[in-house]
Amino acid sequence: MTMKAFVAGATGETGRRIVSELVQRGIPVRALVRDREKARQILPPEAEIVVGDVLQPDSLRSGIGDSTVLFCATGAAPSFDPTGPYKVDYEGTKNLVDLAKEQGIQHFVMVSSLCTSQLFHPLNLFWLILVWKKRAEEYLQASGLTYTIVRPGGLKNEDNTDGIVMAKADTLFEGSIPRQKVAQVCVESLFQSTARNQVLEIVASPEVTPEPFESLFAKVA
Repeated sequence: MTMKAFVAGATGETGRRIVSELVQRGIPVRALVRDREKARQILPPEAEIVVGDVLQPDSLRSGIGDSTVLFCATGAAPSFDPTGPYKVDYEGTKNLVDLAKEQGIQHFVMVSSLCTSQLFHPLNLFWLILVWKKRAEEYLQASGLTYTIVRPGGLKNEDNTDGIVMAKADTLFEGSIPRQKVAQVCVESLFQSTARNQVLEIVASPEVTPEPFESLFAKVA
């Protein structure tokens, strides 16, 4: 069976890198976007653009097509709307999980965040963003789907040559990582059996020698 990917949040800074990574590996991609014109300017031409919204399940249903794996790279944009994280990070992800179950998706990869288990983290001052990400993680974990939850540290748009540090849930509490590396870990998790039904925490460090993905994933098995 051919792998086909559905990427929610495809025009976001991390989502667009996941789309590019999939295209480079020759995996067909359906990119869920809200603005087709913006997406055309950002995403590689090989990606099939589908217009929809994670808060509108019917639009997701028509967009997912015959995809076999799903990436959730959505995130509430910073705003003054206190319901943003609840709606996007929880309700939106919940809609994607429900759809994935309905469609028989084989692997659900969710981009979350470091420190989601820390209630008193400063990020929760912004409308409980980590609380809702954690609730979404729990909903996915209870769904019965095969999943990988990737919790990156602070996200950087510029790539670098630092090595990736990968650890189990609630092990890393600080550090940053280029979005490019996050995208690579997300896509690689489809091919590493040790990534199934795991929460992976990742940061990058100049003090760490880059390792092949096999050995990184083996450490969290």
